[in-house]
Amino acid sequence: MNAAGQSAQIRRFQSGDVQITADVAGPPDGAPVILLHGGGQTRGAWGRALAEGAQRGFRMISADLRGHGESGWSPAIDYSMAAHAADIRAVAGALSAPPFLVGASLGGMASLSYAAMGHPLAGLVMVDIAPTVNRVGTEKILAFMHGAPDGFASVEEAADAVAAYLPHRPRPKDTSGLMRNLRLRDGRYYWHWDPRMFQEGRALRDGDGLREAARSLKVPTLLVRGRLSDVLSQEGVDDFLQLVPHAEFADIAGADHMVAGDRNDAFNEAVFAFLERHR
Repeated sequence: MNAAGQSAQIRRFQSGDVQITADVAGPPDGAPVILLHGGGQTRGAWGRALAEGAQRGFRMISADLRGHGESGWSPAIDYSMAAHAADIRAVAGALSAPPFLVGASLGGMASLSYAAMGHPLAGLVMVDIAPTVNRVGTEKILAFMHGAPDGFASVEEAADAVAAYLPHRPRPKDTSGLMRNLRLRDGRYYWHWDPRMFQEGRALRDGDGLREAARSLKVPTLLVRGRLSDVLSQEGVDDFLQLVPHAEFADIAGADHMVAGDRNDAFNEAVFAFLERHR
């Protein structure tokens, strides 16, 4: 159940040869908001934002990116920004009005790429991502996602890996929720994402392309940063605000790269204040 007392519904959208799975909540005639998670996450990362938006009267759609969660893996191993943008188009095409996009990390890059293609949008929220990022931080993420190619012997072992990756977060005593991010195959637990998307030579970022995309933005835009982030530095923020002079900025204290997970209340306050102003 979400905060509005309504159960989220699961919807599936066909995008070429990949099916995109999403949770949908809130009034059908509400201003639509599409939530797009970061690499290695699932749509479950937005659970509290989905509920908050539904309670505020928005039509909330939280989608698993291709190759993640319950969405399909690309048969052609196509995880380019153009492919992710096509997936957003498949979801947005089923809506009655242009949506707001709220994208974290990989989801933010996909959202920015979609916006640059000129598709109708109500607004854009970029969460701890910009064309200029800290390479050390991004390599840390990729190292984690490349790790454990042979899976884990137990859920506890996977929880240990997460605790080592996120040392600022208390390790949960109950690790059962981690099963949402794992798949059991042949007696071992594997992360839910398609490992082929990170094969050598498959670059997920195009810094120059993202800069051009940012320069082209005309819609209301908000950049949200986790103040403890090792991915988006103040220099990256300043560069983005030069590229997008009309953009608003929110700096969330006590949050790392996974802003919504670290400081959900502060994140929701900043994002929904923006959405309320521009819907």
